[in-house]
Amino acid sequence: MNHDTDQPHTIRILDHLTNAVLLFDANCRLVSINLAGEMLLAVSARQIIGLRAREIFLLGDRGIEADFRRALEWGETLSKRNMTLGPPSHPVTVTITMVPVQENNQIDWLVVEIEQVDRHIRISMEQQILTQQNAARMLLRGLAHEIKNPLGGIRGAAQLLQRELFDEELREYTQIIMDESDRLQSLVDRMLGPNKPLTMEPTNIHKVLERVRQLVQVEVPAGIVIERDYDPSIPLVMGDGDLLIQAILNIVRNAAQALGREGLIMIRTRVHRQVTIGHKRNRMAVKIDIEDSGPGIPPELMGQIFYPMVTGRAEGTGLGLSVAQSLINQHGGLIECTSEAGATVFSVFLPLEMEHDARG
Repeated sequence: MNHDTDQPHTIRILDHLTNAVLLFDANCRLVSINLAGEMLLAVSARQIIGLRAREIFLLGDRGIEADFRRALEWGETLSKRNMTLGPPSHPVTVTITMVPVQENNQIDWLVVEIEQVDRHIRISMEQQILTQQNAARMLLRGLAHEIKNPLGGIRGAAQLLQRELFDEELREYTQIIMDESDRLQSLVDRMLGPNKPLTMEPTNIHKVLERVRQLVQVEVPAGIVIERDYDPSIPLVMGDGDLLIQAILNIVRNAAQALGREGLIMIRTRVHRQVTIGHKRNRMAVKIDIEDSGPGIPPELMGQIFYPMVTGRAEGTGLGLSVAQSLINQHGGLIECTSEAGATVFSVFLPLEMEHDARG
């Protein structure tokens, strides 16, 4: 938290809170703000310390300063629920609580707490998604293991039969059986996902993304352009580089397939603070956005796109995004998606280890 008082312990505590906390003086001028407040308002403390409430909340409720003054004059805690803050492109729904603070028998300060309501909804949805996906993955892995044994027997029997046949036309039939068995074996292996343990080490996420970009760029038609917008200040991520490449590659390939012959894919990285992934709160996380300009995902598929065998393409297997989500989950992260015509964004969140100071 940023102000001139000699309370370092209090400052550190406030900076660890997930809710925004702002301190105003009796004239409704901002005295201090914690890190969560800076993130919510998308400004630095240096930019807004000393500003009036009506200047800070200009994009929200223009009558907010009147509420602040009422709380200061009455000495009572007031709350305003379901307010919308931020620009129209990225609005957030919040509850603002105003708590007057009395010193020396007079009210000199107003503590304002801003709780992001839609954040709690998002966390609840994340937990539900993770639970459903884990259940689906367990069921699928059990089914895949049951398929593998008889599949191996079918291929072995066809191979033995082929050795006993001298008619080339009949040998073609046994070859078809073996080829299709191999294809099913490959599909089952993909359903099971990577079986090697994670090798966690400090990883430059931009090297991972550049490797993916190079792989996809040689595969796609000339009309598909892949651009990037990287934040060079991002520190190293603890992860398995090979498996992160596989996860991101699945997402970028999926974006390229959605575009067809032409379009734009943008790969963007940013650092986010105080990010909750599942049940765990992370002080810092890297957010990787893979955005394509394709037609968008049908609304009826949006809630199922990370489930195995769900695909909007006739020739697709529906495993790419499921495997990607599984790999990112193993890294303590999560993939989210938003989609509309012309802008489908897959957002990968990966926790950042604070002790690594090397830059990506």
